[in-house]
Amino acid sequence: MQDEPTPIELTKAVADFLRNDITPLISGHQAFKLRVAINILDLVTRQLIREDEGDAREVERLRVLLGIEGSVTELNRALAGRIAKGEVDLATPGLAEHLWATTMDKLAVDQPNYASYKRELSRDS
Repeated sequence: MQDEPTPIELTKAVADFLRNDITPLISGHQAFKLRVAINILDLVTRQLIREDEGDAREVERLRVLLGIEGSVTELNRALAGRIAKGEVDLATPGLAEHLWATTMDKLAVDQPNYASYKRELSRDS
């Protein structure tokens, strides 16, 4: 593992270079494909920044909700299994709050400029 630059710094630098130096040079379908690539790099950067913290919060909520230990993947499988069996539903204390918090964390990575997401963030302030 390298110390510097970090994966976050690398993806951000490439996205900034493409956005600022290359975008003005092209047009048409190539410009569209370039915008898609820049959006992907921006998404990867946000995921690298937020993933560990978001996963840790999700694991903690799932541990409390399910009363078991495990990775984020294992705990989500356990939750899905309990929902499928009818053991857990929206009346289960903490489930709706967990689902909402998880959705907001995922939107922060995938669609941080989504109007409804921004509106919900302003309600929490």
